[in-house]
Amino acid sequence: MIKLLLVWLINSTAIYATAALLPGITIKNFKSALIAAIVLGLLNSILKPILSFFSFPLIIISLGLFSLVINGLMLWISAGLLDGFEVRGFWTAILGAIIISIFSGMMSWIINIR
Repeated sequence: MIKLLLVWLINSTAIYATAALLPGITIKNFKSALIAAIVLGLLNSILKPILSFFSFPLIIISLGLFSLVINGLMLWISAGLLDGFEVRGFWTAILGAIIISIFSGMMSWIINIR
């Protein structure tokens, strides 16, 4: 349970930090980041496997780079579902997803969450 809360906090912080770094991503406050992390996590666990399955040929042809598009799409959809969280543009969503992934991965590594 503690691990789940830590991962949630790390992902929320990653979303909040990404919004501070990229001018195309805005978030109202940290509470919105906490909610966005929940929605993004749910989309990544439910919708992302379905999209990855149907786009498997594109992922293979692009040597995995199409996975970045799917990650950006998940971020963009989550922003569309929430008030107080906005992603302006598809390429901003892809860059934001990359930054969130790097930041979350680094924080998880530092805290030693497996």
